[in-house]
Amino acid sequence: MMKWIFTGLVLLSIVFGACSGHINEVSNAAISECSSAVTLVLKLMGSICLWSGLMKVAQQSKLTDQISRLLSPFTNLIFRGLPKNSPAFSFISMNITANLLGLGNAATPLGIAAMKALAEEQPPEKRHTASSHMISFVVLNTASIQLLPTTIALLRLEYGASNPLDVLPAILASSVVSVVCGLCFVRICSGLEAKSNLQVHQPGRGRI
Repeated sequence: MMKWIFTGLVLLSIVFGACSGHINEVSNAAISECSSAVTLVLKLMGSICLWSGLMKVAQQSKLTDQISRLLSPFTNLIFRGLPKNSPAFSFISMNITANLLGLGNAATPLGIAAMKALAEEQPPEKRHTASSHMISFVVLNTASIQLLPTTIALLRLEYGASNPLDVLPAILASSVVSVVCGLCFVRICSGLEAKSNLQVHQPGRGRI
């Protein structure tokens, strides 16, 4: 799906550039941004490799187990019904920790590992279907609470902000509201789905 969206954006840029007489600017932007894209990929690659390596160290040193136990009241409440010995809890806890510190690049590989672990908890016939736990984790990861927005602070400092962390109260408030609203919406939808399935399978109603 995304490939068609990006292809459409490129084609629209060329068409509108040609119609408005700015095709040269479109060509120059395409050429110059190619090098920027390669630079960005290399930066992200280094960061992801670093944090993936640190994650392996944390796993072998049992640090992930300690963090998982520390966050267990919160994770057990959100992921109710997930086996407590599931390895997904460790990845989820480390992902939450990375997001709290504003380390989005560190949270990405941890989030992928958590999703794989959650998928393993699914029955074989439902491995390709997102469970309510997987949906809740996507919401929690996307609308993450950030106590220290490190990445945003570094970007603001690089572009000349005198006080890079002055946006912290707004970020904290908006992230808390988005997480609470998102999780509540997931819980409501899961309840409606469970109720619908119960009605479908009630005796005398048949099976669809």
